[in-house]
Amino acid sequence: MGDSTEKKAKPKNEFFKGVKAEFKKISWPDKQTTLKQSVVVVAISVVVGLIIAVLDVVIQYGVNFLTSI
Repeated sequence: MGDSTEKKAKPKNEFFKGVKAEFKKISWPDKQTTLKQSVVVVAISVVVGLIIAVLDVVIQYGVNFLTSI
């Protein structure tokens, strides 16, 4: 098994330099965009929750009706 290639161990300093370089490439949204997107997420979550609640009540009513026959 002498054909195995050994990787050179990189110092931790190089790793953190790479992380810092990648963080500089990130395009962070501004405060207004973050607020708008958060409002949309909350609104959609509420709507989906209401849809699930209505479906639950309808299905529960249907099951109760079928089991009472």
